[in-house]
Amino acid sequence: MIAPRWLAWHAFTVAAVAGMLWLGLWQFRRAESGNALSWAYTFEWPVFAAFGIVFWAKTILDEARRGQAGPAAADDAARQQAAAAGLPAGRHQPAGVSAAADEADAAADTELDEYNAYLAKLSKQVHGHGRWHGLR
Repeated sequence: MIAPRWLAWHAFTVAAVAGMLWLGLWQFRRAESGNALSWAYTFEWPVFAAFGIVFWAKTILDEARRGQAGPAAADDAARQQAAAAGLPAGRHQPAGVSAAADEADAAADTELDEYNAYLAKLSKQVHGHGRWHGLR
C-alpha cells in the first residue's frame, strides 16, 4: 500500500476529507450570518467526510486481506474462473474428505439446476410485458 497508485489514493483521500471539512466550516459561517439553509449543509459536509474515511479504511482493509490470503485464495479464484468459463473445475478431494461431501455437492448441483429452471420459467412468463409501455 505504498505503491505510487496507493499513495495517490491516500493523497486524494486526505485532500477530499480536508475539502469537505472546509466546506462544512464555510457553511457554518454562512449559517451564523443568517442563511438558515446553510445549517443543514454545516452538518452534511462532515458526514460526507466521515463516509469518505470509512470507505477509504474499508478499501485498505480489503486490500490487506486479499494480500494475506496467499495461494489458497488464488486456487479458489482459479476454480471460480474455470466454473465461469464452463470448464471442468476438477474434483480433486483433499485427504480426509469423505464421500458425504460429494453427495452434498451433488445435492447442491440439483438444487441449483431446479433454481435455474424456475428462473427460466419466470423469464418466459414476463417476456414481452414491457412492450406496451415502450420498454422493449
